[in-house]
Amino acid sequence: MSNAKQILAMLRSRAEGDEDSFFSIALQVAAAEARQGHRQIADELRSEIDKARARTGRGQSVAIPFSTPRGVLEGLLEHRAPRFTLKDVVLNDTLVGRINDVLRQQRKRDWLREHGKTPSRLLLLVGPPGSGKTMSSEALAGELHLPLYVIRLEAMITRFMGETAAKLRLIFDETAKRRGVYLFDEFDAVGGHRTANNDVAEMRRVLNSFLQFMEESNSTDSVIVCSTNHPKLLDRALLRRFDQVLEFDAPTSQQIRKLISASLGKMKIQKANWKAIVAAANDLSQSEIVRATDDAVKTAILDERIELTTNDILDRLRERHTMRSAFMESKGA
Repeated sequence: MSNAKQILAMLRSRAEGDEDSFFSIALQVAAAEARQGHRQIADELRSEIDKARARTGRGQSVAIPFSTPRGVLEGLLEHRAPRFTLKDVVLNDTLVGRINDVLRQQRKRDWLREHGKTPSRLLLLVGPPGSGKTMSSEALAGELHLPLYVIRLEAMITRFMGETAAKLRLIFDETAKRRGVYLFDEFDAVGGHRTANNDVAEMRRVLNSFLQFMEESNSTDSVIVCSTNHPKLLDRALLRRFDQVLEFDAPTSQQIRKLISASLGKMKIQKANWKAIVAAANDLSQSEIVRATDDAVKTAILDERIELTTNDILDRLRERHTMRSAFMESKGA
């Protein structure tokens, strides 16, 4: 049977409210029983642990506040309470399946560690702007009931030699202390080619440090998400460091319908001409489609209408195309 030290550790973790540690030790006890040939007891323990975890998840009626970073980290990490779960994100089935695989490994991370394995936790998200990368990162945190910490690259990257790498060290140390989802948005600012013509020695050192930190073990299994719109700018050495590279695409016709329907809320489109709506939404990103729909809904609310028309949606989608064209022209000027 389990020894006194394990029982003591379980009691301490329970008293401190550390559910993760409590269940982790309980699973270690189950593993020890299985190794001694007590298969039935081990299975019963695992079953009760799963039930207890499920009850804990359902029983939370009040949001538990996560402690926010302090000191130097306060300027480096922006804490966000997750607002989404995976059902709120419109993605293709293949991408949803791969994200669910990551979630499954994270939820069963103690089981994997019993067998000397670690869950996938280093993720690279690539795709055009507005394709759902940031929202998916937030959904990961929401599914795992973890805080989301967004790394402020403007605060991390400085012109002083060695300071950027030192700040990066602080961030990775924090991932080992505080379990969460850590998002490096616009990651190409850090992970660009070390041979790039516009690169400097300092940024090469930063990238080398990042590669080194990624190799370090992490007992908290914090999820590190790196997101970029420009994967071709990334150094090739990064690819083998990531557990998963997830590619996001522009929404399909079916996804466009789902995005608009989800954004309508309680509103409805009277005799919707989906063929025309989908055609007007083509080439727009997820975020542009959502914002266009939101604008149409707000107009209907202010007009004191309870329904939208197809033209309401079409007008707002055309506005987004115009805004995009104006932006592209200004860039080319």
